[in-house]
Parts: sequence; C-alpha cells; structure tokens
Amino acid sequence: MSAAPDDTFQDLIETMKKAAAAFERAGVPVLLGGGLAAWARGGPPTDHDVDFLVRETDAESGLAALVGAGMRPERPPEGWLFKARDGDVLVDLIFRPSGGAVDDAMFARATDLEVMAQTLAVASIDDVLAAKLLALSEQCPDFGAVLAIARALREQIDWEHLRSRVDETPFGAAFIVLVERLRIAPEPGVRSELVV
Repeated sequence: MSAAPDDTFQDLIETMKKAAAAFERAGVPVLLGGGLAAWARGGPPTDHDVDFLVRETDAESGLAALVGAGMRPERPPEGWLFKARDGDVLVDLIFRPSGGAVDDAMFARATDLEVMAQTLAVASIDDVLAAKLLALSEQCPDFGAVLAIARALREQIDWEHLRSRVDETPFGAAFIVLVERLRIAPEPGVRSELVV
C-alpha cells in the first residue's frame, strides 16, 4: 500500500474505518470504491473523499448506518448517491455510478483486502477506472487522476474488459489511446512488455 503522511489523508482513513465499521454493524454490504480503492491496491493516495459502493436496495440502510455513526446525511438532487459528512470529510454512498447500477457482478469482481487493519471488500480496479472515465465530461476533462492510477496499477487492470466498458465514449476512447501510446497499456490483442 502506498504511504501518505498528509493530515487530510489520515482524516479520510479514519472516516473510512468508522464508516466501514458502521456498515458491518448494520449488515449493509458495501465496496470500498474511488481513490481509496485504488490506494488500497497500491495506487497513489487520494485527498478527495471516501467512496463506498452499495446496491440501490441497501442505500437507505447504508445512509442510516452512517447517521448512526454520528455523520450528517445529505441527499443530493443528482439521485445516484447519498452523502454523509464526518466533520470535514465527505463520504459518498454511490448506488448508480456512471456506467450503470452497482450490482452483484461488481461485488463478484471485488477483492477482500486488509486496509489499515480492517478487512474490506474493495472494488476491482477495472470498475474504479471505468466509473472515473465514464464520469469525465467537457466541463471536467482531467485525465490526471486516472493516468496516475493506470500507471501505478497497470498489471492489475484487465485492459480488454476496461476497453469494452469505456471505448464507446469520447473520453474513454481517448484515454485508451493515450495509455496505449504511453505504453501503459498494451494495444488490443498484443501481449507486449510494458514500460516499467
């Protein structure tokens, strides 16, 4: 796991642990997602927020679990996630990320990992990258975070699966071309040595 000394990151970790314990007590199955899922797999640290993925049928119970742990709930108008605040740290409880609802297949692709002395179900890196790429828009076309994750975790990525999920979108297709040209990812059907 990557190290990150910064106080903001430590606050994220404490909130992640608090939320994970609340979900476990409430019996709500969740996946650690977003930047912390990438970090748990060896990627760069994040300073943004704590993302958990939950089936839509469990979203209300998940939000109630966070409230029971002392967090302030928020119901944004977007309709694809709930939010909770733990002091200055934001927790996103995502049930319909870009690309489709959280489903059994997403849980099947996840891996149980020890993250800061807690065993958590961590979303697959393919699902993390697909959600991030499918959320890119003309208003926010920043590839920086996804490139850092792809470079750090390239050996863990199922590139064919990721291509199939994002290649029909403008930003997904551009990302695939970019990582191939940077030799982060092999070209389709080619098994070549990647630059380390």
